[in-house]
Amino acid sequence: MRRFALASLGLVLLLLAIFAVAQWLQIPLLTDPTPWLSRGRPLAASISFGLLLADVLIPVPSSLLMIANGTLFGLWGGAALSLAGGLGAALAGWAIGRRGGALLARTLTPGERDTARRLVERWGVLAIIITRPVPVLAETVAIMAGAVGMSMPRVALGAAAGLLPLVIFYAWIGAL
Repeated sequence: MRRFALASLGLVLLLLAIFAVAQWLQIPLLTDPTPWLSRGRPLAASISFGLLLADVLIPVPSSLLMIANGTLFGLWGGAALSLAGGLGAALAGWAIGRRGGALLARTLTPGERDTARRLVERWGVLAIIITRPVPVLAETVAIMAGAVGMSMPRVALGAAAGLLPLVIFYAWIGAL
């Protein structure tokens, strides 16, 4: 279990490093996407969805995007768009983990793999729900869930449950 924890910590550090580099580069679309969102509703929806999806690997001001979605598309439209983007990011993280699962399997003993799998089977959905609003941790949990073989429907269920209150709240703020 120790190697699984170290692999998770390594993933957190890698994501933080990527985030730090992206912040250091001060990419305008990532630091303040609002000018891009005012260029028409279809383009705004595409940009918002794409940025929320990319949030799995790069720092995106997702709360600002979700508020902007509420402003541009109303409570339910903004919440639906934000939920779709956030769910897409969780599933992208799961897919990345699924692809990298072989690398994790080589670093863990069979006993550690079984322990990690049992842990994810028992607490994985709850971990995804709880960590969805937490930057870096949400991505790490989704990636590790894929790496240890958690099913896509369970990840989607946890991500949707964790995101739903958040996206409704932010869209409500934006709609006001």
